[in-house]
Amino acid sequence: MESISVFDMLKIGVGPSSSHTLGPWRAAERWLARLDSRGNIEKVIGVEVHLYGSLSLTGKGHATDYAVMLGLLGKDPETIPIEDIHLLIEGIKKENILLLNGIQKIPFDPKQHIIFNKKFLPLHANGLKFMATLTSGKIISKTYYSIGGGFVISEERKNAKLKVDMFNKFPFPVQKGTELLKFCENEGLKISELVLENERSLRNDEEIDHQLHRIWDTMLECMYIGCHTEGILPGGLNVKRRAFEMHKNLKSDLPYANPEEWLQTLRQTEVKFRQILQWVSCFALSVNEVNASLGRVVTAPTNGSAGVIPSVLMYYMIIENHAGNYEHIKQFLLVAGEIGSIFKKGATISAAMGGCQAEIGVSSAMAAGALTELLGGSPEQVLMAAEIAMEHHLGLTCDPIGGLVQIPCIERNSMGAIKAINAAELALGSDPSAAKVPLDKVVQTMWETAKDMSSKYKETSEGGLAVGVFLSDC
Repeated sequence: MESISVFDMLKIGVGPSSSHTLGPWRAAERWLARLDSRGNIEKVIGVEVHLYGSLSLTGKGHATDYAVMLGLLGKDPETIPIEDIHLLIEGIKKENILLLNGIQKIPFDPKQHIIFNKKFLPLHANGLKFMATLTSGKIISKTYYSIGGGFVISEERKNAKLKVDMFNKFPFPVQKGTELLKFCENEGLKISELVLENERSLRNDEEIDHQLHRIWDTMLECMYIGCHTEGILPGGLNVKRRAFEMHKNLKSDLPYANPEEWLQTLRQTEVKFRQILQWVSCFALSVNEVNASLGRVVTAPTNGSAGVIPSVLMYYMIIENHAGNYEHIKQFLLVAGEIGSIFKKGATISAAMGGCQAEIGVSSAMAAGALTELLGGSPEQVLMAAEIAMEHHLGLTCDPIGGLVQIPCIERNSMGAIKAINAAELALGSDPSAAKVPLDKVVQTMWETAKDMSSKYKETSEGGLAVGVFLSDC
């Protein structure tokens, strides 16, 4: 079993898709590193990128072509200024020149050198192949697979042994929910405390805190940007941003100048039940509107489901606990990451493999479990909440209209967040020893459902709303 860190499940990247944007971007980076290690970068005179399966079918809507070009330029999705993205892409399209890894100028026409091939490769629905022609005339190539959540593998899985070794070094190696509960019982630890011990086998406390601060700061800034940006989302569906109006109607007149001050003013805003629902939806929508605009988000566990976890955490910070601080944020993210890893190990977090149950369903389960621990729930109640949240997402298809992460994806984050909060409350009010469906069973069921699901409902835009609603209708 491979080790999966919290920082594997929660990654900072650029929208709109972790599997179709961040993954291909990271694959391009890995390919450049491979070329560089062999001294081939400056020998490259031409490059082709072949996209297969789901990456081809919905690649345009997910900006997969943008992602591979930005990766080939050597840009990092965590640090690239968002405002530079369109400038860089337009420069390549205008000049038909690409500066490979920022140093090697090669001819590159995106229309000619990025090939969309509807054929599915055998290992995974999201395959892509990089080909380079060298000065000697030799052609070299490498195939990668974007398997969801920004994870990238190659066919030979050279990094897999390292991941297995890391898993074996965990003081508490967990593959299933039953193992997690057993460790918690034996050690007398909360889930977050146990996960922290595993993370300490990979990095020190200062590094852990630094990374978790970065993740929360990115989430908070993303919500802030989404709530303060109006207009129409790109892509041709003419989807109006809704978080701006919702926020304007909900917020008080208290002044603020940055995301942290904004959070403090929200804590002072009186809310009733309907407004709580509206605030949670507002936060979720804000994140995914930023995501749909090629903005910076935290993959949690995917970009398409990036709004669920921050909106539920924000709910805790401004509704449940006005004294909530970094330690509560840390606790929440550690639990969420662990629950997400159980789904990845036992099923999938890729919509191209499992439909939207693998994205919104998993994110809702992650958020539900994390919120339950913050509200005082036992480890058993945490897993019960995660199970309840996923149970009511089973069978959810992925059918984005126009291949864009907009309809129905953006609203689904709102629904997933509300279900997460409801699942936490149900678990907190229940005796988990009387539960009929354990978490491991719902993980197994989700995977069986994924395997039975028709491929047209797995992020191919070949079924469901994607064919029932035409672009002309929008």
